[in-house]
Amino acid sequence: MSRRCELTGKGPMTGNNVSHANNKTRRRFLPNLTDVMLQSETLGRGVRLRISAAALRSVDHRGGLDKFLAKARDEELSPRALRVKKEIARAAPA
Repeated sequence: MSRRCELTGKGPMTGNNVSHANNKTRRRFLPNLTDVMLQSETLGRGVRLRISAAALRSVDHRGGLDKFLAKARDEELSPRALRVKKEIARAAPA
């Protein structure tokens, strides 16, 4: 399973562990991913996604999954999230 947020595209970053003696060794900073069930108002059902905690706050801030996906760029979304975005666009009233 990929360590990448399905909504924002946030993935692992690299850096250094720096000891008290200033020794540097490489390390990975992993995103805080959680499995969540987000409700789509347009589709009337839940969508299971693996997203970061920051993305979950962004979804709440924008007013829900439907509004978040409407503004999200297609390059950042996973194939599963992109499929949900297209379903919402088809089901939305014109």
